[in-house]
Amino acid sequence: MAKELVLREGEVDVSQIVPINRQRVSDKFHAYCKKPGSFTMLILILLATAITLGAVLWILLYTAIQGFANFRFELFAWEHTSSNVSMMPALINTLTIAFFSLIMAGVVGIFAAIFMVEYAKSTNVFVKIVRIAAETLAGIPSIVYGIFGMIFFVRMLGWGNTLLGGAITMAMMIMPLIMRTTEEALKAVPDSFREGSFALGAGKLRTIFRIILPAAVPGIISGIILGLGRVVGETMALVYTAGATLDPAYPSGLMQSGSTLTVYLYALINEGNDFLGEAWAVATVLIILTVIINGLAEFIGNKLKKEY
Repeated sequence: MAKELVLREGEVDVSQIVPINRQRVSDKFHAYCKKPGSFTMLILILLATAITLGAVLWILLYTAIQGFANFRFELFAWEHTSSNVSMMPALINTLTIAFFSLIMAGVVGIFAAIFMVEYAKSTNVFVKIVRIAAETLAGIPSIVYGIFGMIFFVRMLGWGNTLLGGAITMAMMIMPLIMRTTEEALKAVPDSFREGSFALGAGKLRTIFRIILPAAVPGIISGIILGLGRVVGETMALVYTAGATLDPAYPSGLMQSGSTLTVYLYALINEGNDFLGEAWAVATVLIILTVIINGLAEFIGNKLKKEY
């Protein structure tokens, strides 16, 4: 004999409730059709997403197909010659410039953001000037940084084309980006974290480095990833400061010139169709390197992130 379901006062028959996230596609479609404005926005959003995804996939697939079709083991030979056209010196130079520029820009940008958020008042005129300057520097084209680096480091200081000049130029380019993203990440940390730390007797500096910065790590890592991607993908600023040659070599120090992967790719393309296949292979390696660096930075950020 079947039992009848009797609801007591205040109870709800949850079996009749259909969660929104479990609705069928047809039900969602009919719901959007009842509101033309919402339906139009849905179509525009889906269209924009499809165009973006399609463009990215098309570029990646086309480059990968062309690159892997021209892959040769000689391209990864340790010594560069005119016959093997090895990209290994350019790869080492890319990692060297990326490392030193990231160290310089990261230290200055993060500490500047800490000062503006944790120490200076929001109404401080100096802070407002720094923010306006950072936003202005972030929007300056890279070739302007390259011309400045060429005039100041190459000619005025007499360094010539050097990896150090290229790294400092790249550091100046990405420092505003890291500073602004770090500043926003620090602002996103709830004030209750600071108040709780102070209530337990921790000082200002200990609160910043033990509580605030670990909580802001995801935002800081995002800024570092964006800055790193800009360094790895930069060309013209490094052409004027670090040097551009079709015969890259391993520099004996930071005061020697050297071509990065993007600059080496630029030099290969300028040679016409003679090295077009090698240029596609270098472009593919550049994309793979960017993906690996971003994934590694994300992994480190997840390890450093603290859950509260």
